[in-house]
Amino acid sequence: MRRSRSGRPKVSTTFTLRTVPEPVEIRLVRALAVLILVTAVWGVTFVQVKDAVALYPLVAFFAVRFALGTAALAPVGLRRVRSLGRRGLLAACLGGALLGAGYVLQTAGLERTTVSAAGFVTGMQTVLTPVAAWLLFRDRIGAATWCGVALATAGLALLAGVNRGSTTGDLLVLAGAAGFALQIALMGRWAPRFDAVAFTLVEIAAACLGFLVIALVRGDLSVPHGWTVWGALIVTGLFATAFAYLAQTWAQRRTTATRTALAFALEPVWAAFFGVTLQGDSLGTAGWVGCAVIMAGIVVAEVA
Repeated sequence: MRRSRSGRPKVSTTFTLRTVPEPVEIRLVRALAVLILVTAVWGVTFVQVKDAVALYPLVAFFAVRFALGTAALAPVGLRRVRSLGRRGLLAACLGGALLGAGYVLQTAGLERTTVSAAGFVTGMQTVLTPVAAWLLFRDRIGAATWCGVALATAGLALLAGVNRGSTTGDLLVLAGAAGFALQIALMGRWAPRFDAVAFTLVEIAAACLGFLVIALVRGDLSVPHGWTVWGALIVTGLFATAFAYLAQTWAQRRTTATRTALAFALEPVWAAFFGVTLQGDSLGTAGWVGCAVIMAGIVVAEVA
C-alpha cells in the first residue's frame, strides 16, 4: 500500500468493473419467456385477422402487414444492414422467402381443407423443425426432447380435433409447415452470427416483396378501408410481425431451434384462449386436454 507525504496510507479510488457473464439457465428462461410472449401476440391476432380478411383479400393483407413491419424496423435496421455482408443478406432473404412461402402455402391449403385439419397440420412444424435441423446440420436430438415433441403434437391433435379435409389441401398446408420449420431451423444456425435488427428487417422485407408480387398479379392490392382492417393491420404489422420476428431472432441467439418450435406450439393454445374470452368459442373437453398436453410437452423438453 502506497503512503502519502503525511505518512498516512493512500487509498486508491480506482475500481475495475468486470462484466459477469449471464448464466446459461437465465438466458434460456428469458428466451423462452420472449417466445411465449410472441405466441401470445400471434394468438390474439387470430381474432382480428379473422374479421379483417372477411373484408380485405388475404394475400394483400399480408403484403400490407409486412410492409408496415418493414417500415417499423427500417429507421434502425437500415444503418446496420451493411454489417450483414453478402452471406447475411442471402441468409435473411432465404429466411424471408421461407416465411412468405409458408404463409402462401398455408393459405392455399386452407382454401381446400377444413380449418381444424389445417390447424393440426400447421402444428406439425413442431415435429418437422428438429427433423429439419437434423437433416440440414446433423443436430442431435435427445430422447426426452423427442418425447416432448410427441406430447406437443398429440396436444395439437386434440386441440384441432383432427377433422379430415381434402388430401390436396392437407399436403399444401403440410408444405407450409415445412417452410416454417425450415425457417426456424435455419434461424437457429444463422441468428447468432448476424445483427438481429438488420437480419429481421431484410427477412421481413423479402417476405413483403413476395406478397406484393402475388397480390399485384392477382389484382388484389388496394387501399384498405375501415377500422376493422386497419386495426388488424397495425397490430399484426407492428407487433405480430416487426416485434415478433425481431424477438424470435433475439431469442434464437440464446436457445435452440427445437425449443423455439416447442414454444411456438403454444400459438394455438393462445388462439383458443382468446377465441373463448373474446369471441365466446367453446373448446370442449378434448380442446382443454389438448392445451394441457401441449404444456406438458414443453415442460418435458425444457427439463430435458
